[in-house]
Amino acid sequence: MWCIPPEQNADFVAKMEDVLDTYALPYDENCPVICLDEKPYQLLGERREPIPMKAGSPEKIDNEYERNGTCSIFVMCEPLKGWHHANARERRTAVDFAHEIDWLLSESPYKNAPKIKLVQDNLNTHTISSLYKAFPAEKARSLAKRLEIHFTPKHGSWLNIAEISISILSKQCIDRRIPDIENLNVEIAEWEIAYNSEIKSVNWQFTTADARIKLKKLYPIV
Repeated sequence: MWCIPPEQNADFVAKMEDVLDTYALPYDENCPVICLDEKPYQLLGERREPIPMKAGSPEKIDNEYERNGTCSIFVMCEPLKGWHHANARERRTAVDFAHEIDWLLSESPYKNAPKIKLVQDNLNTHTISSLYKAFPAEKARSLAKRLEIHFTPKHGSWLNIAEISISILSKQCIDRRIPDIENLNVEIAEWEIAYNSEIKSVNWQFTTADARIKLKKLYPIV
């Protein structure tokens, strides 16, 4: 959904142009662009066992379900190489965020990159200080030094390419009842392997030049 401020907004413009210019950069294996976002997810179980489908009859699922709480799915993507990753956690605290960043920098396919340009929204846990809440200062600082953070503007979640990954994940994998976080992560992992094998890069076409024309009303001075 495109949520755009109704009037001139220098802060929105500044962050938007920073993100758009970041997306326009050529691929650099020493400093790849990774987008990160989070999706709340409700865990739902079945009150009655579904009736499996058979020839001439679809699967039948009862309309009643069990509410098993909620969780948060952390989603990352690297647009130019078509890499997507997701992981569900019980919460989305500063410590949860820090551990996802640690995974990105220490275990992911980008673990050897000297630096990563990280595009994310300005949620209060999306800060360098979160690393210090999760790890000793020496490790927190070593992780922080490898991050170059670019924040999307308020009302500018559509500028985060990770939103595209979330939409694909939702439609292809999790738009159904999944009873617990363990099963959810199993399903997500299988989706991730299958989708990444197709190597579908994101062809982002909206540029700073486009913004200065189409969103001209947001610019205080034109």
